[in-house]
Amino acid sequence: MSKKSEELDDGKMRETRSKSKNDSAISKKQKQVVKPVEKEVKSLKEEEEDLLVDSGDDSDYDEDSMSGSLNSDDFDSDIFDSEDDGSQRGTEEDEGHGQEGLDDNDDESEQGDGEVGEEEDGSDDEDSEREVVEESDSSEDEVAPRNTVGDVPLEWYKDETHIGYDIAGKKITKKEKQDKLDSFLATMDDSKNWRKIHDEYNDEEVELTKEESKLIRRMLKGEAPHADFDPYAPYVDWFKWDDAIHPLSSAPEPKRRFIPSKWEAKKVVKYVRAIRKGLMKFDKPEEKPDAYLLWDDSTSDQKSKHLTYIPPPKPKLPGHEESYNPSLEYIPTEEEKASYELMFEEDRPKFIPKRFTSLRSIPAYENALKESFERCLDLYLCPRVRKKRINIDPESLKPKLPSRKDLRPYPNSCYLEYKGHTGAVTSLSTESSGQWIASGSKDGSVRIWEVETGRCLKTWQFDEAVKCVAWNPLSDFSILAVAMGRDLIILNTELGTDEEQSNIKELLNLGNLPEQSAYVAAIVTWLPDELYGGIKIRHFKNISYIHWHRKGDYLSTVMSSGETRGIVTHQISKKLTHKLPYKIRGLPVCTVFHPSRSIIFIATRKNVRVYDLLKDGVPIKKLETGMREISSMAIHPGGDNLIVGSKEGKMCWFDMDLSSKPYKTLKNHPKDITNVAFHRSYPLFASCSEDSTAYVFHGKVYSDLNENPLIVPLEILRGHSSSTNGGGVLDCKFHPRQPWLFTAGADSIIKLYCH
Repeated sequence: MSKKSEELDDGKMRETRSKSKNDSAISKKQKQVVKPVEKEVKSLKEEEEDLLVDSGDDSDYDEDSMSGSLNSDDFDSDIFDSEDDGSQRGTEEDEGHGQEGLDDNDDESEQGDGEVGEEEDGSDDEDSEREVVEESDSSEDEVAPRNTVGDVPLEWYKDETHIGYDIAGKKITKKEKQDKLDSFLATMDDSKNWRKIHDEYNDEEVELTKEESKLIRRMLKGEAPHADFDPYAPYVDWFKWDDAIHPLSSAPEPKRRFIPSKWEAKKVVKYVRAIRKGLMKFDKPEEKPDAYLLWDDSTSDQKSKHLTYIPPPKPKLPGHEESYNPSLEYIPTEEEKASYELMFEEDRPKFIPKRFTSLRSIPAYENALKESFERCLDLYLCPRVRKKRINIDPESLKPKLPSRKDLRPYPNSCYLEYKGHTGAVTSLSTESSGQWIASGSKDGSVRIWEVETGRCLKTWQFDEAVKCVAWNPLSDFSILAVAMGRDLIILNTELGTDEEQSNIKELLNLGNLPEQSAYVAAIVTWLPDELYGGIKIRHFKNISYIHWHRKGDYLSTVMSSGETRGIVTHQISKKLTHKLPYKIRGLPVCTVFHPSRSIIFIATRKNVRVYDLLKDGVPIKKLETGMREISSMAIHPGGDNLIVGSKEGKMCWFDMDLSSKPYKTLKNHPKDITNVAFHRSYPLFASCSEDSTAYVFHGKVYSDLNENPLIVPLEILRGHSSSTNGGGVLDCKFHPRQPWLFTAGADSIIKLYCH
């Protein structure tokens, strides 16, 4: 018998556990339905009389059990009857199972029936959930609330035409209220009207589903919302008492649990004595008055402790002239009153004393309202906080730059002058070793000077003014490119060894020229220079700028008026001319090759575009200068920084790794900048202008990408005289090895500045 009773107890425990799991699962499924319904229970209790509908004599609901509550027929009595029958069947099966639980075969059969019943109940629950999903319109989890005002009371919108705002921020207009007669007729025609509830928050009607009405009915009866919930579930004792011989703890209760603590008593006595002696004092709560004066003087003492507090302006106290019966000395005469009328309104006294025999004869004060208004303005506009003025030395706001003594060497004084040209010197170029310098002038002459002595070594005379000269960067090929008008002439300087001269003569020998394409032939023509034994390349427009590639074989020429055909490159070794495969936007000004990569920089009047020579297509980067017109450009030997000069006296420094906009914009020259230049080895760069000055700057570029370039102005070089035709300093170049600067002026003099 003991074994059978143990088996019965185990079976009951399994049933109760499975039943509790099913109850929790069902409650989770119906949680979404209960949530919106519980919010409407309160309103439904207030509107019970409106929801009552006479449904006939077939109601199964006992009216005596709860007077004034809702009828069960109104909440679909058929559904509840079926559920009640199902629950009764379940209880009957449970009782039968308890009576016949001794038979093992009967237990197995009943367990199988229970499983089938559970499957059927599960299918019914799924159908009901599907109906809820299809019919529910008031679920907050499925549909977000239309009104987004939050906890704002709807009473605030009582006099407005809207009740709130939707999620897009638009007003939700109120619906027009129907007449009571029309609404009553609508309720009589609609059989489901008793299910509808007006949602004041969203101003719409919500229809309750069958499941929600069932939950409301059970809650009104004081029952659990879910029918499957069992409030009287059997208690499951988790502790095994069968095999226990000894109690859980056989230790006797300690005495300290029944006797008051002596330590606590001593502590209380200690506190009582301290309070009596006055050693312990308690702060009494301060009573704050409900109404207080905003500018009360009594509280000003406490506020004055704060440094930023400013006391309010006090009105002027009345004097003898404000008296209703002042002395005669305070009453003005007629002459004084006439003089008041001639005064400005600001200078005129605001109050003129008058004399009355008694208080009863005093009229109402004319300016009472005006003066009270002005007093309110004084209190309102009075500064409440004292703002401290910070005294800052303007010198401290300047950036801390290193001393010029620490940045030496740099050119600061004129050391040598090269005289010989009769016209303005337009261009300079230094030889790669730094021993020679070439210059071109408007007088049509090209001269080669020795740097250290100032001796003129050689002179070439042409019929046109020389625009630009450029020395080949290779030391083995000492050839010079000269641009004048439409012609580009490659000259042999006859410097170097005999072997180098033979190579140069072989390079400048045209021989059999390769055939050029028809498009290139329309731009340039290769011809021999019969006068000086060089090469003459004739272009279809005037040349404004030339620049050698670092390898010494390629030469770029710029024709400002050539538009899309304004930039071409010449290969001296193969006697070929190439047009850049890029669409140039705007009129070109100058070009610069990258010192280490196959990249070319093309400057137009407004912007600078960077192109890859190995790729055809759009530019790699576009540098926005923000200038009116670009005049010159130079690149740092590292290749990551660029300076651009303009015809408005501004110079921009671009850090191409940082941004496409200028890192620094320097406004130094009052007139147009004619040229800018970088030094090859020293951290120096310079600019020259038509104002007959040249500025030298310290520009250090760090290898650490986190540090920005350091730009420090060093020296202003003067010495060139401004000619009547203007011009000033037309060109400047650095010595390739020494911190020296060459400047070419419109006064036909070349100056060398040294440190």
